[in-house]
Amino acid sequence: MTDTARLLNQQSFIELGARQRAKALLDAGSFRELLDPFQRVISPWLPQQGVVPQADDGVVVGKGTLDGRPVVIAAIEGAFQGGSMGEVGGAKMAGALELAAEDNRRGIPTAAILLLETGGVRLQEANLGLAAIAEIQAAIVDLRQYQPVIGVIAGSVGCFGGMSIAAGLCSYLLVTREARLGLNGPQVIEQEAGIEEYDSRDRPFIWSLTGGEQRFASGLVDGFAADDSAAIRQQVAGWLQQGVPARHRSGDYEAYLGKLAELDTTPQIDPQTVRNLYTGARP
Repeated sequence: MTDTARLLNQQSFIELGARQRAKALLDAGSFRELLDPFQRVISPWLPQQGVVPQADDGVVVGKGTLDGRPVVIAAIEGAFQGGSMGEVGGAKMAGALELAAEDNRRGIPTAAILLLETGGVRLQEANLGLAAIAEIQAAIVDLRQYQPVIGVIAGSVGCFGGMSIAAGLCSYLLVTREARLGLNGPQVIEQEAGIEEYDSRDRPFIWSLTGGEQRFASGLVDGFAADDSAAIRQQVAGWLQQGVPARHRSGDYEAYLGKLAELDTTPQIDPQTVRNLYTGARP
């Protein structure tokens, strides 16, 4: 098959909505949505601030199988409020992870897949959103004792804020070239440090530091895939078969802190310095 034919046969994962992404990864016909939009579980806070809510609060959760293995899946809709996490959407994701952990304690080996397209906490819900993210993080740590928790950051929103910490807690993390991963988004860094330090309009610069290819080359994520639903599904299925890693990345925090302590912050950091910093940080 020629490269052109291969491209034509690919299904873009990035162009899919959250619900379509979830269905694209799971076995055909196995997806069963939990708290679907018809149940009208919406944010009680957005209408009070003049913001139109969404019937699923921007988070799709469900159960299904991937290559016959039971999984729960949670997909954030980046097109709604920038994928921000509020009380309801956060509770849905945390609840799905807790449900998977309970399945494992009952002898049903259920893993989790998190499709992360989020700017972090929803500012309109402030502390409620932060509390929800903390619950998600605790639920990831609980579940990953039993089965892998796999995160996928595809694009085009990226994964930032408290949810970037949740991503770092995953057993495995997959990105595409279009993905971005960082604690603070470009606009926040520019606002706090100045445009000379970080120009949020300089897209090549941004992707050179926080883009998917850079994060993979730096060893901060586990997999790098093309924007192709089949390729992403294949990688996720492989990790499910592989099982829980011998050691999670978050367990190596002392090695990463040691690397950061060696960094000279006087000059502006460049992409190659970032790669050199993190490569080999894990024992």
